[in-house]
Amino acid sequence: MMPLVVNTPDPMVKVRVMTTKDYSTKALKTLHRMGVLHVEESEELKPIDREAIERERREVGELLTAIDDVLAYIPKGERVSLKEDIEVIYTRPFSEIDSEVRLLCTKLSNMHQRAAKLNEEVKELTELSRYLGPLEQQTDIRLRDLNFSGSYLFSMVFVLPSEIYETLYHKLKKYLFGSSAATIENETILYAIAKVEDQKIIESIIKDGGGKTLQIPGEDLTPNEFLRVAEGKIHSIGEELTKLHGEIEGKTRENLEKLVLFREALSAEDERLSVLEKACEAKYVTLIEGWIPEASTEDTISEIKEDIDYVFIDTRKPGKTEEPPTKMRNLTGLKPFQVIVNLFGTPKYREWDPTPIVAYSFAFFFGLMLGDVVYAALIMLFANRGLRLFVDDPESEGVKLFQRILYISCGVALVIGLLTGTYLGDFYTLFGIESLALSEGIKAMLGNAMSFIVLSLIIGLVHVNIGHLLALIKGIKERQRGIVPGKAGLFILQIAGIPWIMHAILHVDIPLLTAQIYSMLLYIVIPGVILIVVSSVMQKGAFIGGIFWLFDITGLLGDVMSYCRLAGVGLATFYLASCFNMMAGLISGMVPAGPAGLVNLIVGGLISTIILLMGHAINLVLGGICCFVHSLRLCFVEFLSKFYEGDGRQYSPFRLKSRPVFVKG
Repeated sequence: MMPLVVNTPDPMVKVRVMTTKDYSTKALKTLHRMGVLHVEESEELKPIDREAIERERREVGELLTAIDDVLAYIPKGERVSLKEDIEVIYTRPFSEIDSEVRLLCTKLSNMHQRAAKLNEEVKELTELSRYLGPLEQQTDIRLRDLNFSGSYLFSMVFVLPSEIYETLYHKLKKYLFGSSAATIENETILYAIAKVEDQKIIESIIKDGGGKTLQIPGEDLTPNEFLRVAEGKIHSIGEELTKLHGEIEGKTRENLEKLVLFREALSAEDERLSVLEKACEAKYVTLIEGWIPEASTEDTISEIKEDIDYVFIDTRKPGKTEEPPTKMRNLTGLKPFQVIVNLFGTPKYREWDPTPIVAYSFAFFFGLMLGDVVYAALIMLFANRGLRLFVDDPESEGVKLFQRILYISCGVALVIGLLTGTYLGDFYTLFGIESLALSEGIKAMLGNAMSFIVLSLIIGLVHVNIGHLLALIKGIKERQRGIVPGKAGLFILQIAGIPWIMHAILHVDIPLLTAQIYSMLLYIVIPGVILIVVSSVMQKGAFIGGIFWLFDITGLLGDVMSYCRLAGVGLATFYLASCFNMMAGLISGMVPAGPAGLVNLIVGGLISTIILLMGHAINLVLGGICCFVHSLRLCFVEFLSKFYEGDGRQYSPFRLKSRPVFVKG
């Protein structure tokens, strides 16, 4: 099958790297740097001592956490371009990295702890002030008496949800000597005095009812005096926190590049250790196993042997029962649409990659439905400038591929817009221009509802049948006897049935077909239906298959009819834009002349401009989303489901990034 329709994944080779125990770390770092090995867990040798690796991974995790805590004080959106390769740090012994990172982070740890302690103190003071404020209006008792415990009596302050206060108080009142209550928002503060012997019962009732005990300091202050003191403390602590955060940020910026460099190196070290857990090790030998692309085999073996003195490398092609990871390979212009295919499912290693046909289909459907020069240009501008505001890492490969999908799809929409002369719908008519179309024929076809619907049905018929044809070829190739008759029957049914329906029901004759041929078509349909029934019975059994064969035929009709959405969304986008243009024109034309004509003209122009801006903004957002979603649906539901499984694993090599750009999220 030509790679311009469907493709096949890169051939993979199973690689086993065996080296002495002393060289295992060096071997892993070499493979990490090369970035070609998709690691698999080995099954032949006994597992290594995981406890030691887990301990080292915990240490790496602690260091990463320490660095992240420091970087948390850097403002959102801060970016740092590393001038030094990670490899310079990564290849150093871990003990050196550990000591340097701890030394670097220890300088800031005391300030971090101080800041955390101050934040907790502010939180406690704020909570106490919130609850003691209403309570001090009910009583002038001192704080030490609000939280008192003697040999016979005790007193406490509880906070309860207001909706259950009456219920709980009914249970509590038989144990209380005295009480006072105040309400704040949806909570009730209860000051209670009771016997010490009933304290556990009271606390249990409060806890079960969703309440809590307020921890009050034993100070010789009234609530009112405490509130004044607390307000001053919160203010002074806030000033200290502001100063402390500034110092932390300043010291962090002094070492920002080094911190980020260590962070990336430690992330790579953590990844290396995770691979090491998958490796298996005997007493003297380490085995690392995985998959690499066949084209990279020679270079990989050469570099490993050059870096490691004692190593044995074994390579072999995958067995029939093995399922290697899938590395998709497509032309540069089609590669972004691998994202679309992977949304449905990664192709299996021995399965076709439908990226090429999905790329053409998705871009064409999107462009046909949008079909507006200005809308297409604005979405392309958003992809280039605005998309980065909605993602954590605008430099990631996934974001760049998504941008290219929008560029290509909007490029098709822009071409169709130029051909039909669609600029914000028919915006140019406001200036007396009749048409800007480069092709009046295409404009007439896409501007008429019936002709656009007919075109959509033709596109659907072709697209759906490509899916059925691929399913037929796949069935023949894999000798799926139950599928082949059904697909062949569908084609026979369409070849004979569609002309007969057009002649007998729609009264539309196809040139070169005589009345005698039309009378024969119905007899050709019967073998097609028989093949569909036989296929359904072979796949589902006599009882279920004997019933569900009918859905294979109606399903074809439903799939083709689903493509009417191309006309529906395309016409809706155009006519909604035209409506906003018409509304703006009407408002502008309604401005009365006279002495105040200039003022009225300005007001009318302003209202028209607002209608145009808001209306086209709404249409642009709705159109962009609808075109994308409906293009996905047509590719997924009506097309890929016919022949594509997508149950594979994506090729994810053990790779070390070089000079990454750090983005603070």
